[in-house]
Amino acid sequence: MLKDINGRADIALLVNTFYSKIRADEEINFYFNEMITDWDAHLEKLTNFWEKNLFGGKIYTGDPLKAHVDVENHFSGQIGPNEFGIWLNYWAQTIDELFEGENAALLKRSARKMGTFIYMAMFNTRTK
Repeated sequence: MLKDINGRADIALLVNTFYSKIRADEEINFYFNEMITDWDAHLEKLTNFWEKNLFGGKIYTGDPLKAHVDVENHFSGQIGPNEFGIWLNYWAQTIDELFEGENAALLKRSARKMGTFIYMAMFNTRTK
């Protein structure tokens, strides 16, 4: 039986495991590997983000919409639903491999909602 996500250490495990899969995926890894120059800092920032998303607090600072729109602009509109689907599948698979419970389910739902919101923001930059 797996445990639920109960604190920062669990989120760090999730984020690090998840991004090791993303970085190895031949279809989407270049989006990340080309844009992220300091993986340690990026993983820490994303751990802060998901910790804030799940438990609240003020550790995370940043603008995820702007960051993703910048990536969208860098890759000239190449990122589509397929890439988001791959990202979401890895996220859900990683959570299911490591955890179960209410917080695990919440982070899967949060990622789906956020993915839709971010994708729409990226898509809307294409039409302007």
